[in-house]
Amino acid sequence: MPRQQRHKTNYPGVYYIEGTTTTSSKPEKIFYISYRKEGRKIEEKAGRQIQNGMTAAKASQMRAQRITNKEKSNRERRDEERATAIEKQNRWTIDRLWEEYKSTREVKWIKFDELRFKKYIKPLFGASEPNELTHFDIKRLRKKIKSRKVKPATERHVLELLRRVCRFGVKQNLCKGLNFTIQMPEVNNEKTEDLNDTQLNALWNAIENEENIQGKNLLKMVLFTGMRRGELFKLEWNHIDFDRRFILIKDPKGGKDEKIPLGDNTRELLLKHERPFPNSPFVFPGKNGGQRKEIKRIVNRIKENAKLPKDFRIIHGLRHVYASMLASSGQVDMYTLQNLLTHKSPQMTQRYAHLRDDALRSAANLAGNLIEGAVNNKLRIVQEN
Repeated sequence: MPRQQRHKTNYPGVYYIEGTTTTSSKPEKIFYISYRKEGRKIEEKAGRQIQNGMTAAKASQMRAQRITNKEKSNRERRDEERATAIEKQNRWTIDRLWEEYKSTREVKWIKFDELRFKKYIKPLFGASEPNELTHFDIKRLRKKIKSRKVKPATERHVLELLRRVCRFGVKQNLCKGLNFTIQMPEVNNEKTEDLNDTQLNALWNAIENEENIQGKNLLKMVLFTGMRRGELFKLEWNHIDFDRRFILIKDPKGGKDEKIPLGDNTRELLLKHERPFPNSPFVFPGKNGGQRKEIKRIVNRIKENAKLPKDFRIIHGLRHVYASMLASSGQVDMYTLQNLLTHKSPQMTQRYAHLRDDALRSAANLAGNLIEGAVNNKLRIVQEN
């Protein structure tokens, strides 16, 4: 393609070539500027007459700005944009860290974290790196969470997730970490639900009178084993070893498979348990023999018939009843109780420690009374003789 003719203007270093508009093919001038910078000759396009409204005077002003470094050349801008793109590609933002973190976690445990991340963390900090956050940013996050009027534990869950994602980035040598420590709010969520003897008797009667065998036996299983709702929904017949007497809990809340003992009452219950879908692998199957998703209607009916408090969460509450009864018996230590409840850490079992202390205190008092009685009886015999 032959070189187009350059036309001089009244401004030094400014010239134009004749061209046409990109849309209507009308003739227009395309202005260029020529100058030297750091000993290097630079020629670059200034703009089009019609499309950009460029004139020789404007092109001359542009040339002056670039000679005096008040404005970057086209090449310098392109280099800067390229460097920014590379920096962005290597920049481990919290949003990018989250995607990497998420890929390393089990899907079943990540869904709640993903909701918290998208709702609270991403809108505020998604484009930031961990080391760019400040105490003020955390205050903004807390304010946003509290404005939603959610449960106090939600604030702690969101802050803990943010801290976890940032620590993940540091551990993987992807970025710098936070420049400060996130102070976690105190949350009193150790609500230990319990039933007195009268309530427990009323509940047992309501369970016995319930016609739905699935709901009836499921609640008995909670009382006999302390298993969680999800664990009972996923319980399969091949997870139960009737000979060696244990129940295998697959994918429990702690993540690792656990075994708990199969007691006599539980064994007898399961041996007599009706199977509405003989080919279903599940002990408490749902629709068409598949894994159960819900049992609210049945257990709520039992709860109402037993006249239990409205805030008593029946399945979760009976797990606490199971734990409380064992702890208060004084015959089960905290380590054994922790294993029976499949708690990940002893701290989770500590909420029942006071019940065991009360039982031990009663036992200690009983021992003192027995000794005192024995001593007094001996003195009485000596005095009589």
